[in-house]
Amino acid sequence: MSLITLGDPNRLTGGYLYHRRMAELAPGFDARLDFVSFPDRSFPLPILAAPRVWQRARRSQAVVLDSIAAAYLGPWHALRRSGPPLVGMLHQPPGGIDHGPVRTTVQSRLDRLAYREARRLLVASEALADDLEEQGIPRAVMRVVPPGRDVISEAGPGIDLRQRRRAAFLCVGSWIERKGILDLLAALALLPPATATLHLAGDTDADPVYGRRVRDRLRQPDLADRVVVHGPVPRETVAGLYRGADVFVLPSIREPYGTVYGEAMAMGLPVVGWRAGNLPHLAEDGREGFVIAPGDIEGLSRALEMLANDELLRSRLGRAAARRALELPTWEESAALFFGTIREVVEEE
Repeated sequence: MSLITLGDPNRLTGGYLYHRRMAELAPGFDARLDFVSFPDRSFPLPILAAPRVWQRARRSQAVVLDSIAAAYLGPWHALRRSGPPLVGMLHQPPGGIDHGPVRTTVQSRLDRLAYREARRLLVASEALADDLEEQGIPRAVMRVVPPGRDVISEAGPGIDLRQRRRAAFLCVGSWIERKGILDLLAALALLPPATATLHLAGDTDADPVYGRRVRDRLRQPDLADRVVVHGPVPRETVAGLYRGADVFVLPSIREPYGTVYGEAMAMGLPVVGWRAGNLPHLAEDGREGFVIAPGDIEGLSRALEMLANDELLRSRLGRAAARRALELPTWEESAALFFGTIREVVEEE
């Protein structure tokens, strides 16, 4: 089968990592997953490449369409309606989640053109499935296939990330506004300097304007020597960061799934974030971590301070997080559902 995406499939964000894990596991399910990419250009210019992209993808028995590229294929496929069966792979709702109102409206209509042609819609979380159903997409066409909880197992032991402070906080996320990096820095600045060291892993250039704001904030005296910026790092390095950290924190305002929450929980870390997106489906406030009202910077700071100062609390919440993570699927289990669903579609032809 072919998977149609946008730009370089080796990016380190959640959706791209999801697809690469599926490609790695495909041989175990008597399958092969090849990537076909639209050029990463300004919206909506990639639409011009739709004939070429579809010509390459249609050589397969089935085509999986990444939600990040759906708008670019939708108009062309709706007119042609030929070739192998189409399956949508949704990591975001129609219109996306990081755009302004005009693009969101236009892209939503184009996304829906593609999804109307799809035999199935694979959806990354129950929260996203609920959102899609509220928007009028029939639940019967959807199949929830969440990311796996497990990170790479070959990583070595974690390193000391505390840097002579009481705890190490870890945040894994790109520097874009909805991830809440500035909110996290504001909460950290309210804590005494000896409380914790914060480690930031993720793409620092995903949004250049927001990235500059984060860098300006990091230069302020109240955060001096308290934050370590790792930038985009491979899975093995992220696994080592999980192992060396005491607490995972990502105050994202909208996360359709939040793979990193599940990974952190599987590594026995308490998780902290806003009561938004999919996090409330993964962790309960006071049980596997702290789930705080969005925008409550002082509440976020208090939660982090409690975890930094109370090793027994960290241990209790971390054990609960690990137990809860065992209820989440492994990558192999998710791949079985992913490839099993697509095989059903092929056999219906």
